[in-house]
Amino acid sequence: MNIERGLIKTDFGYIHYRAAGSPGAPAICLQHINQQFSALYLELMAVLAPTMRVLAIDYPSHGHSDHVEAQPTINAYARCVAAVADALGIEEFSVLGEAVGAATSIALAVDYPRRVTQVVLVNCPYYANRGVADTRHAPLKSGLRPEDASGFPLTRTIDFLLEKDPGHAPMQPTQSWMDRVNVAQIEAGRHRWQALDALHQYDIVDNLKRITCPILLLIGEHFHYLKNRDEFHAANKNLRSEVIPNARFCMSWERATDVGRHALTFLRA
Repeated sequence: MNIERGLIKTDFGYIHYRAAGSPGAPAICLQHINQQFSALYLELMAVLAPTMRVLAIDYPSHGHSDHVEAQPTINAYARCVAAVADALGIEEFSVLGEAVGAATSIALAVDYPRRVTQVVLVNCPYYANRGVADTRHAPLKSGLRPEDASGFPLTRTIDFLLEKDPGHAPMQPTQSWMDRVNVAQIEAGRHRWQALDALHQYDIVDNLKRITCPILLLIGEHFHYLKNRDEFHAANKNLRSEVIPNARFCMSWERATDVGRHALTFLRA
């Protein structure tokens, strides 16, 4: 797979992107997880690129994009995706995102309804209210994602993750995967909480109701929001869902073949 990389000037500074596939093929934009970057989608890009034009950006302050001091919103991340798509001549596209990336994909569908044709949500979070979000996010900032005295992130081992925070690990995690996540967190530095704080302020359920195009929700069998599957269906009649067996977090990396297969079947239909 040939990966193209570049920087696009936006209102949030230069945004770094990875792209693959034929420029003339149907396009899909991939939105990444909190505290990570577009390289976490390399496996999925390899699955999708033979038949699609695949684009993945690094959010502001993440990966190789410029850092910003002001707190971005989920809608701001969506504007960055649209700006890079504009620069690459991609007018119409489908979207796919996991976790925070799922929220960004929802924002793209709501904010650009004439451009976004279909939505694939991977392990989308569900918060009935702000209090639930508070409870869910608080442990992440109180030791599960360690930092030094200045607030700069520290690297983690697989053993640390599996002991302290197994719900945010793949089913068969490796240190090489952990190393990729460690690199992403170091690149985000002290801005690494921006995406999580943006998610905290975004009303996923209310905006999910506003999407008019078809939606596919893919949930790992062991992902903690599987219990909310019925609530997702109640929020939007255009939504269908599938459960990926023996899958958990970072499913779009660990189970790229399965996620890609379900996504391609849905998009072709």
